[in-house]
Amino acid sequence: QVQLVESGGGTVQHGDSLRLSCTPSGSTFSRYTVGWFRQTPGKDREFVAAIRPTGDTPYYADSVWGRFTISRDNAKNTVYLQINSLKPEDTAIYYCAATQMHGSRRFSAFGYWGQGTQVTVSP
Repeated sequence: QVQLVESGGGTVQHGDSLRLSCTPSGSTFSRYTVGWFRQTPGKDREFVAAIRPTGDTPYYADSVWGRFTISRDNAKNTVYLQINSLKPEDTAIYYCAATQMHGSRRFSAFGYWGQGTQVTVSP
């Protein structure tokens, strides 16, 4: 069982940057692909980015390519999502999730989830 905890969300201005963090509580996720999803009210949870256990070849949703960077430090048992040039449309709850279906973007493939962290971007 992997329990995930997100941190780093907040309220920022258009154009600012944030770094979100995801750590497992009481376990390790070094053998898992870890991803980030986001959700706004009334919409499905949307894939954002994911990174495989070794940290190579991360993959992204087209909508965030070039502004979002996912990375992981297995020694610190932490996955990061760096978000630059934030836009109001990035406002959402951001969720960290883990899977052993490496390379997947599907919501249903990720069996472990955090509680989410709110990111709000003011115009």
